[in-house]
Amino acid sequence: MIDLKNLKYDVRKLEDIEDVIYDREWLKTAPNLELYYMYRDLAESELDKMRIEDNDLRYDITFFLPVILGKEFNKTLGHDHPIVPGTAITYPELYEVLEGEAIFLLQDSDDKEIKDIFAVHAKKGDKVVILPKYEHLIINPTEKELKTCDWICRTFASNIYKPFRARHGFSYYALKDPSTELGTRWVKNENYESIPDLRFEEPNNFYNFDLNKDEPIYKLVNNLEKLNFLVEPQKYEWR
Repeated sequence: MIDLKNLKYDVRKLEDIEDVIYDREWLKTAPNLELYYMYRDLAESELDKMRIEDNDLRYDITFFLPVILGKEFNKTLGHDHPIVPGTAITYPELYEVLEGEAIFLLQDSDDKEIKDIFAVHAKKGDKVVILPKYEHLIINPTEKELKTCDWICRTFASNIYKPFRARHGFSYYALKDPSTELGTRWVKNENYESIPDLRFEEPNNFYNFDLNKDEPIYKLVNNLEKLNFLVEPQKYEWR
């Protein structure tokens, strides 16, 4: 188990994601809240760290504070990954919920047109694969703390944020609404020209990769060849 207490982290504050907030009236007077902490490039031991680096991987943890953004749940800024050099495919990612509940929102877009968008509601222990070509964000649909971890290729330089800032977020917003079954009401973002209906998928869909839904994903540090699909996704069949 990795103890985060004395580790360095990057903090994302409200001012960092204000371009993608739904409730613009609330934003006018809102304090500059701390939203989530990002702990990057983690390992339980020096041996694990060497193994992870040798396999071009990185293990991260994100900790979400229990805050509400006006009418909207706390969320990440949202981003895309760059294209794998020499291919037409972007890098995927593998997540697990360590504490709390999360909604993963994934969209496949072509400029202002959304070709596909779906949400995955995940609880503690659930895993979610971020597919190539899909932009993604994480929502904390409760007023409790949320902690997620992930495996990702370590070789690309940075994520892509600009398109989502320009369109004030993803194509759907998740608003707090206790009258609904899951306490969430979905509202379309009018800054996109074409948005399909939001569909929902179950967690722990591994797309035929050899992963175990009952085992913490950090344990893959002892079998990192199973995560090669994160480094060379062009070599695999995605369904």
